[in-house]
Amino acid sequence: MQQTISTTPRASVGAQARSLLGLGLPLMGSHLAQMAIVTTDTLMIGWYDVTALAALSLSGAIWFIFFILGSGFGWAVMPMVATALAQDDERLVRRATRMGLWLSTLYALAVTPAFFFFEPIFLAMGQDPAVAKLGGEYMVFLGLSMLPAMLVAVLRSYLSALELPRIILGVTLFTALFNALLNYALIFGNWGAPELGIKGAGIASLTGSTLGIALLAYLAARARPEHELFRNLHKPDWEYFARVFKLGWPIGLTNFAETGLFAASTVMMGWVGTIALAAHGVALQIASLTFMMHLGLSQAITVRAGRAWGKNDRIQLRAASQAAMILSLIAAAITMVVFFAIPEQLIGLFVDPNDPDRPAILAVGATLLAMAALFQLVDAGQVMALGMLRGVQDTLVPMVIAIVSYWGIGLPTSYILGFNFGLEGAGIWLGLTVGLACACAMMQVRFWRRYTRQP
Repeated sequence: MQQTISTTPRASVGAQARSLLGLGLPLMGSHLAQMAIVTTDTLMIGWYDVTALAALSLSGAIWFIFFILGSGFGWAVMPMVATALAQDDERLVRRATRMGLWLSTLYALAVTPAFFFFEPIFLAMGQDPAVAKLGGEYMVFLGLSMLPAMLVAVLRSYLSALELPRIILGVTLFTALFNALLNYALIFGNWGAPELGIKGAGIASLTGSTLGIALLAYLAARARPEHELFRNLHKPDWEYFARVFKLGWPIGLTNFAETGLFAASTVMMGWVGTIALAAHGVALQIASLTFMMHLGLSQAITVRAGRAWGKNDRIQLRAASQAAMILSLIAAAITMVVFFAIPEQLIGLFVDPNDPDRPAILAVGATLLAMAALFQLVDAGQVMALGMLRGVQDTLVPMVIAIVSYWGIGLPTSYILGFNFGLEGAGIWLGLTVGLACACAMMQVRFWRRYTRQP
């Protein structure tokens, strides 16, 4: 959707920065809390059994691919609700959110049956039979968790657009704690519970997801009762069904393209060797943690840009976007300094001091963190551009840019630098940087030229 934006003077860049931090910091915290759930599952299963850990890692990665592909419908709700709020149209808020719930439910129901038959799929992929068996058992619970996870994504977007991120943070922290306690009981058989191993982790994940959506739905309905969020939930609204679908499917494919790029880089690191793969996993985990700062700010600017878009206010749109870029650049600069200053200490946190391969992993990991420092800057730039473009409901062209940049440029460059030029792990990560830099440049140019210039 394209429209003419007025030039009514609005708040300064500094005021917009304060508003973005008020919204973005709790969103960052909720993303970190969500990562803590995954980390807790991994740690506890790792303490329980190495084969179960392999099965959990494999299953979790595949589940996430399905999730990220369908998450676009939830993400699409955020700019649509923000724009509707700016126009004081409570009915449109309800229509967009309701159809986001519909589409997310239909997607979850469509993909869930596949999760009941993954043991033979794992065997066909060449996995160890013991890993395939445990992975197949765990996948059943992950499949059942897909529906609540999809619905949570929609309500997170709704509450973010309302600028009520503390509700999201509170529910996520509570769910993370509940999941950890239930894991401790069911995986190991503590507190009189049966010892279920990886099945216990699956039950904990499913129960936590179900509890999370129940809490979030209750709090979302109470947060703005005038929206009557769940009124006529059973009734189709084909106009907004089409609008959410049109905006959401490119977001899902964009997220999938980036996730796939990093998955492919992991496969290539395995070709380099075990040490390189281990160092890659640790460095990527560290980079993912710092990326949460930019992801939180990206979602915040989606809301602020959506509000400016709804008011047809070009000056507010530009000021909010400038503030978001400044905050993201400051965060990236701090991260770069840390990555360059203490890379071995950071990598060392994840490696057993008594592991004989520790020196080699630290050496490779330090090099990869130097590359990560470079791609933090361009990765921040591209995710901020995505946030701004989603705020003005521009998702189709950014999807094309992402696919071309990640898969047409980044992945081939990683292979050429890593193997043809013999740079191995450093070359693979440098290729990632090139792909992300292309996406960053093209998306930034599109936003600033198309949406912030004076008419």
